[in-house]
Formats: sequence, C-alpha cells, structure tokens
Amino acid sequence: MKSFIGVAALLMGILAPRGIFAAPPVTPVQRDLAPRDLVVPLPLEERDSHLEARQAITPPSCHTASNRACWGSFNINTDYEVAGPNTGVVRSYTLTLTEVDNWTGPDGVVKHKVMLVNGNILGPTLEANWGDTFQINVINNLRTNGTTIHWHGFHQKGSNLHDGANGVTDCPIPPKGGSRIYRFRAQQYGTSWYHSHFSAQYGNGIVGTIVVHGPASLPYDIDLGAFPITDYYYKSADELVELTKNAGPPFGDNVLFKGLGKHPVTGVGQYANITLTPGKRHRLRLINTSTENHFQLNLQNHSMTIIASDMVPVQAQTVNSVFLAVGQRLDVTIDGNQSIGNYWFNVTFGGQAFCGGSLHPNPAAIFHYAGAPGGVPTNRGVAPVDHQCLDLPNLTPVVSRTVPVNNFVKKVDNTLPVTLDLSGTPLFVWKVNGSAIDVDWQKPTVDFVLSQNTSYPPEANVITVNSVNQWTYWLIENDPDGPFSLPHPMHLHGHDFVVLGRSPDVQPGSQQRFVFSPADLGRLRGNNPVRRDVTMLPAKGWLLIAFKSDNPGAWLFHCHIAWHVSGGLSVQYLERPNEFRQQISTADRTIHDNVCNAWRAYWPTNPFPKGDSGLRKRKNVGESEEWMIRT
Repeated sequence: MKSFIGVAALLMGILAPRGIFAAPPVTPVQRDLAPRDLVVPLPLEERDSHLEARQAITPPSCHTASNRACWGSFNINTDYEVAGPNTGVVRSYTLTLTEVDNWTGPDGVVKHKVMLVNGNILGPTLEANWGDTFQINVINNLRTNGTTIHWHGFHQKGSNLHDGANGVTDCPIPPKGGSRIYRFRAQQYGTSWYHSHFSAQYGNGIVGTIVVHGPASLPYDIDLGAFPITDYYYKSADELVELTKNAGPPFGDNVLFKGLGKHPVTGVGQYANITLTPGKRHRLRLINTSTENHFQLNLQNHSMTIIASDMVPVQAQTVNSVFLAVGQRLDVTIDGNQSIGNYWFNVTFGGQAFCGGSLHPNPAAIFHYAGAPGGVPTNRGVAPVDHQCLDLPNLTPVVSRTVPVNNFVKKVDNTLPVTLDLSGTPLFVWKVNGSAIDVDWQKPTVDFVLSQNTSYPPEANVITVNSVNQWTYWLIENDPDGPFSLPHPMHLHGHDFVVLGRSPDVQPGSQQRFVFSPADLGRLRGNNPVRRDVTMLPAKGWLLIAFKSDNPGAWLFHCHIAWHVSGGLSVQYLERPNEFRQQISTADRTIHDNVCNAWRAYWPTNPFPKGDSGLRKRKNVGESEEWMIRT
C-alpha cells in the first residue's frame, strides 16, 4: 500500500502542474506581489563587476578570430590530462555569502528567504586563462548555515581538499564570519559553475559561473560569455526539500536567464537580452544551474553548433536545439546570419514532464541584432524536437580516448543499482547499492584517510578504488524492478567519464524496463565515446560509464537533482587512498584542520538538527519552527 501511495505522490507531482490533475494557478494571489525592497538584482551589464574590477584576461597572440584552435605552445589537440600551461598567474576572488529575508526577486515576487553571493542571486563570473590558478576567499556571513563551495567540473588533481564537498573532502565553513581560501589550478579550460554543496543552499542563490579561456574547435568572432539558466521557485529550496520527502516535486514558478526573468501574469521583471552582431559568429556558454529542471533550448530561426560539452572540446556539430541537464554545460556558436531583428531564445520541457517543467508557459530570453529596434519578438518560433530527457549520444571529443568494451562483464562490484525505497519515513528515500548516503559534516572522509582508518560508516557509501591508471567500469541500473522510475543527471567529481552506452532510447513515461545483458555489448562504444562530467541515467534503464583511476582523492558521484541527493542518491569513490594521503600538503592539511576545528566548535551551538544526507538539508535552517508551520 505504501508503495502505491508513493507512486501516486510522484505522479501527482509530475502531472498536476500540467493540468492533468489540477489546473495551475493563474493569478498571483499567493505570490506576494509587493513593491520592490532595497535588495534588487543589478543590471545585467553590471552583474559580474559590481564589487571588484573585472580581471583582464589576455589570450596568447595566436588565439584570433580566424584561429581559435591555437593557445601559445598548446592547441586544441593538446590533452589537458597529460600536458598544458602552468602560467603562475593567480586569479584572486572574494565571495561573500549573506542571507536576506523578504527579498524581492527579478520577477517582482517576494521570497521569504534567499542566500546571496556578493549581494546577488547570481554570483560573479570567475575568469582565468588555461593554466592559471584560482584563489578564492569564501566568507560565510550566513546566520546559522555552514557552507562549502564546489567548483563543478574541475578535476582538482593534487588539490582534492579544495573540491568543496562537505562530509567528503572538508567540513563546512561556520557561519557568522567564518572563511576559508580555496586554491586550485585550471588544468582544464572551458565553461563551468560553482555552487554550495551544503544542504539546498545553491537553490537559495549561492551559485555563480566560471569561464576558463582556452582553445576552441571552431573559429568565432565574439565570446558572449557565460549564460546560466535556472529553474526558479518562490519557496525556499529548504522548504522544497522538506516537501519532496513525501510528495512529488512541484514545477518551477519561473525560469531565470542570467539572473533575469519576467513574471508571466504581471509582466514585472525584464528579459535577458543578448546582442548579436550581423555577419559575425558568436560563442555562447550555456549552463544549467537548476535544482530540478532539465531544459530544451532553441533560438528562433537559428541553428547552434556545439563545440564543447561540459569542459570537453568536441568536433563541431550543428543542431536546431539542445538538451541541457542539471549541471551540464554546452558551448555553442551562433552565426548572425538572419534578418536584423529580435528573436526568442526559448526554454521548453520534454519527456512527458519526467525531467521537469515550469508554471511559466513560455520562459525565454531575447537575442537582439545590433541595429534592430528594441522590443519583444513577435514570432514565437517552432517547438524543438522532444529530447525525451536524454543527452546527445554522438558528441565526439577532439582529443580521443579508446576504452576496451568487448570484455565488459556485469558484476556485483561494478554495478550500482539505484532504487527508490517507499517503505519507511520519510516516504521517498533514494538508495545506491541498497544504502542512502548520509555523510558526517564533523568527520569527513578525508579524516579517515588522514588517520588511516578504514572503518568507514556504511551510510558513507564509500567505494574504494585501488587500481592505478586503469579504466574502471560502472554500470548504473535505474530501478528496473521498482514501481516507478525517473531520469537522473549523474555527476562525477574529480574526473570526466566516458559514456560507453545506455539502454535503448524510449519515452520516460513508457516506464519500459531494461536490464543490461551480454546482448547489449553491441550497444557499447569504446572508440572515442562521449566524455563529460554529467550525463542522464534513463528511467528504468541502464547507463555504462568508465573513468581512469588516475586522480587519488575522495570523489562524489551523485544525482544533481537537489531533492534526490538530499534523499540519499550518491556514492563516493575513494581512489588510491594511500597515495592520496601522501599527496596532501602541509598547507592543505592546516586549512582543513582549521576549518574543521572551527566547525566543530560551532556545531554544538547550532539551533537546527541535520535532517538529511548532509549534501542537501531538509530543515530551512535559519528560520523558526513557527515560521515553518505557518507557511
């Protein structure tokens, strides 16, 4: 009976916003449309430079509009896992986290709680050149929340303690003025983002973008910069995590493009507006910074050419639309070859709402040709093909990898079954290998490594990888025998993985069951397969990935939907722990110990209990029980 209730709850969460069970609200009554308060989003053009001068980034002289493949002594064919620049240049940034109540958002709706980076719902873009070193001082001025910041997609070779995964690589930075410095080299280049890994904080606003300049697989004239897109909820992320313990997730209230959006009913707010120059080719760095929703993106009357997936350069591939899962990035080029005018850049949702949706019926930004009059485009455009919550399977990395696949054998120790447990309280608990992760903020996995203690708690979901520089294979099976299954965006810290294969492509709503068998070996691709750090695990299907054991450290592998990792959907690979321990520098050990000691001193005074996996938190920390009940 409880399983039936759980499936019904998930279906209600998925389908109700579509009007199948109930019509979405059409009036803004519950949205507190009050006059703007004193904390307002900055204009788009000021967003990345409002607190500190934007750092000058000078590429090598050979990196020109006609030859983006060159980067000094290196080029697009250089394997950054093997070689690359070490410039000695340090790019220093300061990120100050604050907490604001009754904050008026970009579309005019008052939110009870937000957490801001440098005073904004979208933090500054951190920029560097390939081979530079980031040095980022994070100051935690939140009231009761700890924090860690994860630099998504960066391999952190030799700097695992700066990965920012609390309970794994470090302890949280305590609130009320606690701070720490993260320092790591940009071994890779491309487009990425940073976000809190403590609780549901990044859904409350602790997020920003990263651009590391380097070579590209296609010439272009203009770099339009980072273009983050996110789902936007009027409830705090903490409330939503609490809600999704026992109910299906609601659709987002809106979608923000680079921190901007319009309310669909009142019209309050503004569209993000990007300028295209006629006759020029533009690079656009797309980033999905959502907590829940995956996007289908298309630009009216224009095609897009993909040149990088996550931080992996790929051979140019021209498409009419792209699918962008939570955490993924796609660098695309757009040619300014259409009539001078204004064009919609649309977000749509596919897969029968199994990978998200919005109460905003037409979320969009505007791409404006220089020389065109201002205003709103009049042609909505044509809806893109339904991507069915699946990545493009044929992106080809520029730097090739060959991975043996013919001899892959499914075994207990290389299979990660993902299951949804509906038998207890809370109703929804996500498990991998039969266990929901629950990390200890006060004793992260690194502490076990430092003390040579191998008695890891079962709920830490530690998988030890001792092989050296070998391909390790991981078959993830998505609850084929369960009552219900959803797609999951799976993200690996510390590595890119190769996507060797997945179950047959079907609509997620079909709930068609697939279990890997020897007959599926023919579906595998080992000759230069897709390589990235986030990919979709199909509903009721399977996914086979591999990564090389060449980066000693403690690395999370988790679903990037906030409510799912909150409910336990994660493991951590402890890779070559003895070598990892020996690689930890005295300076990093000192930073780690100082932050952990400060957190342990703070924790007994914290007024709120830890309520979930530790990677996302169910209690709206900083708000009273009375407030929680009242809302």
